[in-house]
Amino acid sequence: MAGEISFFELGAGDADQARTFYSGLFGWTFEPGPTEGGGFAIRTPNVPGGVHGGDSGASPYLFFKVDDMKTAMDRVRELGGTVDDFDPGGDAESVARFGRFTLCHDDQGSPFGLHEPPTGAQTPSPPVSD
Repeated sequence: MAGEISFFELGAGDADQARTFYSGLFGWTFEPGPTEGGGFAIRTPNVPGGVHGGDSGASPYLFFKVDDMKTAMDRVRELGGTVDDFDPGGDAESVARFGRFTLCHDDQGSPFGLHEPPTGAQTPSPPVSD
């Protein structure tokens, strides 16, 4: 369903330090992510996420699921919002694994993100351990 929260991203000064903190706080599992700077994919019980370094003091980025990125970006603009000039490093492998991402602002300037999950994929959930 479009509009549900489908991904979150945490910016931190040091991605390894963030991994240690959030793993200790919430028990999240981290895997190497798509960023060249040493980011991580995060597995949580509910919504998947990521963490990247070099972004000290950043607020969490929330991404809402869309079925078609171009259509959703056009709609944001039609409604008076803006779409940031943002390149999340969408190489073919990363897009196949994580989908497409775009940062936007609503018509009042509040930031949010759009996420088009990988083709044929539902919002991934982590494996359940016994």
